[in-house]
Amino acid sequence: MSAAETTRFSDLSASPVRALSQAEVKSVLSDLKDWGREHAAIARLLGEEGPLKDFIVATLSLSPYLRDTARIDPGLLARALEEPILPAVQAAIDGARKAWRTEDGEVTEAVLMTRLRRAKREVAFFTALADLARIFDARRTTALLTDLAEATTSAAIDHLLLSAHESGKLTLPDPARPSEGSGLIVLGMGKLGAAELNYSSDIDLVVFFDPMAGIAVDPSEAVETFSRLVRRLIRIMQERTADGYVFRTDLRLRPDPGATPLAISVDSAMLYYEGRGQNWERAAFIKAKPVAGDLRAGEAFLKELTPFVFRKYLDYAAIADIHSIKRQIHVHKGHGEIAVKGHNVKLGRGGIREIEFFVQTQQLIAGGRVPALRLRATEPMLAELARASWIDAATAEELTQAYWFLRDVEHRIQMVRDEQTHVLPETEAELKRIAYMLGFADTAAFSARLVEVLKTVERRYAALFEQEAKLSSETGNLVFTGQKDDPDTLETLKRLGFERPADISRTIRTWHYGRYRATQSVEARERLTELTPELLRVFGESKRADEALLRFDNFISGLPAGIQLFSLLGNNPALLSLIVNIMSSAPRLAEVIAAKPHVFDGMLDPGLLAELPTRAYLSERIDGFVSGARHYEEILDRLRIIAAEQRFLIGIRLLTGAITGKQAARAFTHVADLIVQAAFKAVLEEVEAAHGKFPGGRVALVGMGKLGSFELTAGSDIDLILLYDHDGDAFESDGAKPLDNVKYFTRITQRLIAALSAPTAEGVLYEVDMRLRPSGNKGPVATRITAFAKYQAEEAWTWEHMALTRARVLCGDESLMRQAEEIFRAVLARKRNAGKIAKDVLEMRTLIDEEKPPKDIWDLKLIAGGLIDIEFIAQFLALVAPARGAAQPERALPTGDALALLGQSMMDPNDLDTVQRALTLYTEISQIVRLSVDGGFDPKEAPAGLVDLVCRAGDCPDVRALEADIRRVSKAVRKIFQGVVKG
Repeated sequence: MSAAETTRFSDLSASPVRALSQAEVKSVLSDLKDWGREHAAIARLLGEEGPLKDFIVATLSLSPYLRDTARIDPGLLARALEEPILPAVQAAIDGARKAWRTEDGEVTEAVLMTRLRRAKREVAFFTALADLARIFDARRTTALLTDLAEATTSAAIDHLLLSAHESGKLTLPDPARPSEGSGLIVLGMGKLGAAELNYSSDIDLVVFFDPMAGIAVDPSEAVETFSRLVRRLIRIMQERTADGYVFRTDLRLRPDPGATPLAISVDSAMLYYEGRGQNWERAAFIKAKPVAGDLRAGEAFLKELTPFVFRKYLDYAAIADIHSIKRQIHVHKGHGEIAVKGHNVKLGRGGIREIEFFVQTQQLIAGGRVPALRLRATEPMLAELARASWIDAATAEELTQAYWFLRDVEHRIQMVRDEQTHVLPETEAELKRIAYMLGFADTAAFSARLVEVLKTVERRYAALFEQEAKLSSETGNLVFTGQKDDPDTLETLKRLGFERPADISRTIRTWHYGRYRATQSVEARERLTELTPELLRVFGESKRADEALLRFDNFISGLPAGIQLFSLLGNNPALLSLIVNIMSSAPRLAEVIAAKPHVFDGMLDPGLLAELPTRAYLSERIDGFVSGARHYEEILDRLRIIAAEQRFLIGIRLLTGAITGKQAARAFTHVADLIVQAAFKAVLEEVEAAHGKFPGGRVALVGMGKLGSFELTAGSDIDLILLYDHDGDAFESDGAKPLDNVKYFTRITQRLIAALSAPTAEGVLYEVDMRLRPSGNKGPVATRITAFAKYQAEEAWTWEHMALTRARVLCGDESLMRQAEEIFRAVLARKRNAGKIAKDVLEMRTLIDEEKPPKDIWDLKLIAGGLIDIEFIAQFLALVAPARGAAQPERALPTGDALALLGQSMMDPNDLDTVQRALTLYTEISQIVRLSVDGGFDPKEAPAGLVDLVCRAGDCPDVRALEADIRRVSKAVRKIFQGVVKG
């Protein structure tokens, strides 16, 4: 029997730790006195002075957790004082492994949970005492804690398998040995797999099942059956009861945990790792080990996974991604002094993670060719790397010593209150507790030693990646690997400008999982990983950075592929800034590119912002895109695609200031003209193919409202009137399925409305409004030209003649188009009673005020002195111009152009100038708002980037100044409106 197996606490020659304070000593002695009444060993301890008593008193004064444990079960302390410590720990572990067995009667889940928790309490208590007494070193402590985790997990799995067997869900090959041949694979990951568990560690498990094992009674329910089993496993392990808990259990290292069940089939897992597995997952599987369930099946699975983890050739192809993981951890080459208080000994500078990563990167690069570099544990791997000359012996020795020193510090941080933390206390009093537990005389000596170790690790770690310094993020930690949030990364994200760093961290981890089509290829993920720090920096500079980045996430979730875009963004800062601009200021545009990523293609055109979207420019692109379509549905789909793209690109030009609001309005109108014309042509051909031509049939489309006056916005619907004519003696069309005249031209109109506004996979072209036709919704959807002329001459209301001032014939039969234009001119050329027109206009404006009052000052269309007032001024002047002998526009014009012509002789020059400037202000703001958001503009709710854009459009330094300007201008316009619109 070895010395270690017989060592007792009574063998201590001196106490390695000192008490926290005299007050704590008195309190502990009082507790020991109480416990000694029932436990002779504790009473004897109190009666003797010596190193053992000093050690026990000091330990219980330093660790509230150990003292609470002794309070709950003083017998544990009594046993520790009397028994050899290692056999006691091993007996508890053996007891845990057998806890599922039913020799002594039925073992319910509650009984099992109690047995496992009591075993955990014993092992945790004995191990902590032995570690603090230096009977165990950190190597022994981590190994024993790992043995306990394996034993408790195995016992729980055996119990659950047997329970499922007895309930008829599973059929086990051998119920006496439930796990054997079950095909249920439970892998321990991270420190559990490497036998390096820390004192208060949670355990990382991944669970797979092999359908070929055939134990599921209903194979179709296998996923649900095993997932339910895993849920019960988690409950058994981590639910807190009166006896405590066993281990907090984490299953987030399984493939794509946000989208997969708790238990996954072996085949599904292999498909995932072969197709979408990431380098950090390769790193995680270096330490993977079967810890419970069917151990033989687990070993077979890991053997099959070996080519994924350890690639055959020296894996410098993946080194860029490895370096990007490293860059996320961040090499701090001596950036200032290391603060001991509050330092994270796992994730902080010079911490445990850097040593582990140092080792794992070498394994990922060379493990495929050098099987000796496939070990799980850190210390043996450092020795093996030195043996294989990947590092020198001095580096291996320094990092090994540093590793175990830091593990000792980590254990003592956790032994204080059994908390899964790696952060040193921030107060001197609490730091003193850690220093004393480590055997230092004071915090100064501990701090000096800790800083020396951290700097050693930092220096060695930096040397490993010194060639990749350019990839280092100067902003701080940016770690998005694994499943847990890195605290320093959350701090970095806060510093960069994000208010919800945990949400942002989770979003970026989603990219790494390849859950989106755009991030499924390794190359795309590597490009995105390289881009991430700059992406975060630029997004962080925008206001409401979180919302903007989440919109970007929505965008890439819809991309069919990502590598080209990510490469372009990486090499084109201007394009990246533009993307951020869209995401931070224009949610509506962001939604467009998320729903239709193809619209983004046009942004790759280097001449985009330099090229004005004239009618000729747009016509060439729309005609070219649609020309290859072979049938009606394809024509409409292509029209939807090209319309969405061109509207988006006009929006981009407007957003960046490359064009004005007025230019955007004309461009949006040109797109609508060209799209409507192409759709109309396709509809006519489709109707003629089905029903033939109508003898002498002629059709023309008239654009009304903002379509007629070249003032569409990004979100405008379009107002149309369809006019037709035919031979007087014709009664039906000449096709295979003839229709009479009303049905024929109605069918054309209905098909056109459907072509433009029916939703398809490619979206909607335009919402169509035909209420401006004669008699509005009560009249037929298609109007014969003679009926139209008669209605306008004899029945139309003043408001319909006002609408006619913006009527513009878009397309159709040329002779009918000319005829329609002559009707417009004739109607508008009539000399009217100015008093009656003024009365009608004022009544209509009052009615609008009553039925549609403005929501707020930003409702630029409806406010008093807003867009409607200005449009009414122009339309009133157009109707009274003949009576006043003033010049009239020959055709429909934008409101500003119409005012310029009409106002020359009918308005005070100063008033005209005021109204024109107001129109420009309203147009610029309205175009930006309609482009960026659905609904109205509310500065309190709008994205901050949009507020800035609106202020830019209004040429004001801030939103308060702009609001004041709008109030002043609108007041002036309302006064002018009331002055102009009178008899």
